[in-house]
Parts: sequence; C-alpha cells; structure tokens
Amino acid sequence: MDKLGIDTPYDAILIVSFGGPEAPAEVEPFLANVTAGRNVPSERLAAVARQYQHFGGVSPINAQCRRLCTALATKMAAAGCDLPVYWGNRNWIPYLADAVAEMAAAGHRRVLAVLTSAYSSYSGCRQYREDIEAARAAVGAGAPVIDKVRAYFDHPGFVSPFIDSVAAARANLPEVLRSDARLLFTAHSIPETMAAGCDYEQQLNETARLVATGAGFDSWTMAWQSRSGPASVPWLEPDVNDCLETLSDEGAEAVVLAPIGFVSDHMEVMWDLDVVAAKTAAALGIRLARAVAPGTAPDDRFVAMWQELISERLAPGRPRRSLGRLGVGPDTCGADCCPLRS
Repeated sequence: MDKLGIDTPYDAILIVSFGGPEAPAEVEPFLANVTAGRNVPSERLAAVARQYQHFGGVSPINAQCRRLCTALATKMAAAGCDLPVYWGNRNWIPYLADAVAEMAAAGHRRVLAVLTSAYSSYSGCRQYREDIEAARAAVGAGAPVIDKVRAYFDHPGFVSPFIDSVAAARANLPEVLRSDARLLFTAHSIPETMAAGCDYEQQLNETARLVATGAGFDSWTMAWQSRSGPASVPWLEPDVNDCLETLSDEGAEAVVLAPIGFVSDHMEVMWDLDVVAAKTAAALGIRLARAVAPGTAPDDRFVAMWQELISERLAPGRPRRSLGRLGVGPDTCGADCCPLRS
C-alpha cells in the first residue's frame, strides 16, 4: 500500500520510447536496428544517416526521455506515490529488454507502461506492446507483467499545451500576417491499408479539431510527413511539402505548422519540418511559424497528464478525463487492435 493508502497491483512505472543515437558513431548501428528485416536499400539508409549527421549525429529523443523520467518521478513523488520510474527503448540504449531485466532483478512483478505515443496505430501502440512482450520473453520467467495506460490523444494534458503552442507560434508571426495565417497539422504517414485497420486518422482529426478551435482557428488542414517504403505502396497523403504548395496557390502568406502527431520534437520533426518544410516554405514565400510538441521541454501539464493516467489505474473508479467526441479509450487493447498491414 502506498502513501495515498492505495492497495495497487503495480510496483513500478516504465516509460517506453523509440530511442535514438547520441553520437555520430551510433547513427549507422541505430538505423540498422530500426530497419532490421525490412530490406531497406543502402542508399535510403545513407540518406537518413545524413539527416542525423546534419544535427551532429545526435537525436534529441533520449534527452527528452530523461527529462520526462525525472519530471514524472518528481510529479509522482509530490502526489505521494513512491513507484520507481524506469525507461526502455525499442531501438537504442537503454534497450527495453535491459529495462525489463533491471525491473525483474529489483523484484518488480507488475509494471504499468507509459508510451511516448499518443495515438492508436500499429507502430504507435501495438508494436510497442509486441516489443514489451518480446522483452519479457528475453528476460524469462522472472519478468514482470507489464500493462500500459490508455491512449491520451484527447486528454486535456495533451490538447491544452498544443493549443497554447499553436497560439504562441501564431503570435510570433508579423502582426500583419496573423489574422490570415493558415493552420497546418502534421503527423507521421502510414500505409493506407494500415490506417484502415485502426483509429489513427479519426483520433488525429479529433485532436486537430480540438486544438484548432482552442487556438482560435476557424479551419485547419492535415498533412503527413516521414513516409518511407516503396512508392508502389499508397500511404496517407498529402505530404506536408505538397500541402504547402497548395496553400501557396490559394494565396497563403503565413502558415502555423503544428506536429500534432508527435509527443515531442524529435528527429523527424526537426528534419522534416525545421529543415525540409522550412526550405519549401521559404521558396514559396510563405512565412512559417512552428508549434512545439508538449513533451519536448516538457510542458508541466503533459507530465501531470501521465501522472493522472497512472493514478487512474492505481485507483480504479477515479474520474477519467477526455475532450471531444470520442470518449475515454479502453485500458486494454483488443486482440485484433491495430493490425500490421502494409
């Protein structure tokens, strides 16, 4: 029983993320992990490696996760919850299997996981659950049971920071451009067949609607970024750069760009938006202002949301918050949830 007097089945918290290199020499082995078994052409790997090297071979995601771990542990302690916070990655150090082994060695038997992914899709939810089970299998019989918190795309702790970030980005535009600025949301593209098997698009559109309304925009546009794979496989479109061209054709002079599909400003946000999309906008004569994702610093409301999602599992029956029309999501994903399709 913890300081709150709650008899909880969980004895540790695990943050699960993607991972990223933290030195130039780590870029190629990291990318080999990401693309293992996918037959990605060497020239494509070389192109992605150059993106990382553009930023000194260091992805910001691990530093962001360290800050999130510290902030969450502090927030939980302030709430009287003494559960330790661990962290494991899918593709780089600290690996998920190592985190599970560490928890097992510490005697933890039931763990609650928080994902650095707000939406439901194969790569953003189900694959992480598969990664967790693979890590447990690697550890063996002593591995703890690991559950995860619900999707949080429409939670106030995710939506409200994005509203303020979009409003702040708009305020950074020259005053003469603010009233007519267009709002452009982006998220990671996925194959159309994969999108058909999950709620990814529906959830993104709901979050976009909530953020746009809260930030005072009458309309908005959804675009996609970071697609990969063969051109013969249809992915969600339009690409953010194509969308910028369309907005330019429609007379847009300023665009607020918000990476609403991402928890933090990691490498894909920095490269696809701050480098490539920024170059496209400059060539089109569009003034671009980008909103910051809430897990980057991180925003205190985002961390408080994670603590709240944990608390609602520690004490069943507590009120559960969500905004919009889709309602509170389930704690447990169905067996057929978010299948792998490509």
